[in-house]
Amino acid sequence: MALIVLRLFFLLCAGGVSAIINSSLPSGSSESLPWLNFVFIMGVAVVMVIVDIYLPRKRIDTITSVYFGVLIGVLLTYILTIAAAPLIEQMGNVNDVRLVMGLLLCYLCTSVLLQTKDDFRFLIPYVEFVREVKGFKPLILDTSVVIDGRIADLVSTGVFDNQLIMPRFALSELQAIADSSDKLRRTRGRRGLDVLNRLRADDNVDLQIFDRELPELAGQTVDLKLVLLAKHLEGKVVTGDFNLNKVAKVQGVQVINLNEISNALRPVFLPDETFRLRVIKPGEGPEQGIGYLDDGTMVVVEGGRHRIGQELDVRVTSTLQTNAGKMIFTKVDAR
Repeated sequence: MALIVLRLFFLLCAGGVSAIINSSLPSGSSESLPWLNFVFIMGVAVVMVIVDIYLPRKRIDTITSVYFGVLIGVLLTYILTIAAAPLIEQMGNVNDVRLVMGLLLCYLCTSVLLQTKDDFRFLIPYVEFVREVKGFKPLILDTSVVIDGRIADLVSTGVFDNQLIMPRFALSELQAIADSSDKLRRTRGRRGLDVLNRLRADDNVDLQIFDRELPELAGQTVDLKLVLLAKHLEGKVVTGDFNLNKVAKVQGVQVINLNEISNALRPVFLPDETFRLRVIKPGEGPEQGIGYLDDGTMVVVEGGRHRIGQELDVRVTSTLQTNAGKMIFTKVDAR
């Protein structure tokens, strides 16, 4: 409702501006000129409103980069015209020189800020000086976590409201996997691209492709590039890769490990608890059988090797927790 009132007020102001311009026209002007002015100004105003309606999602960092770029460009133009006033006066056409100088400086400043907007953040009407606020830390995705696909389901729950960053070099690696001659790798790569498209199509997800080439990333491996980029953006690495997890922690970068999240959400079974399980295949031990819970947790059943394909009541003897997952050791419940 507030936007509708604002747009109507804007159109009303545009009509008022056309009336003011028409009132200043010389008396000998053509009778059609006031109407032409009115139609032109109102037409521009209507086009602005239509563009505003069809571009509902505007990025505040881009808007502020343009705003401050133009502001700094105008300020530099003013300072330079004062400093170089004698030289400009000798050239003649002072206003033309100022106009060209202002145009060039505004473009240059805006271009620089747009290319480096990820290095700072302006929040209008507030300026964020402290970047320790948890909600503002971006999440840098690696290739494995995109191929895994669980990140899309996790983000859709609203647990994370952070900006998601997909580096260009990681996206290139994902495209190379999707173009692989190996069928399995090709399927995994295409699945990762589908997950990215799903994230981009979600209006509630802020997914950005990081295109900038930072000097410190040159010549590094993909894993180390991810860690250095997370350091540069003061963000967190989201991964399911055990080795990348270790490298990031050594570098002092925070990591969100999807496997650890998955393990934390799995049901907890205490020793001597019982549940029903289907034995799927033989285990490594002479009497062991293997089954799986609905969430994929592997269950080792002592005495289950010769009962493959049967549903058994099993009793928990112990559990083993690792970064790669959880294993539950059980035995057939004889009671």
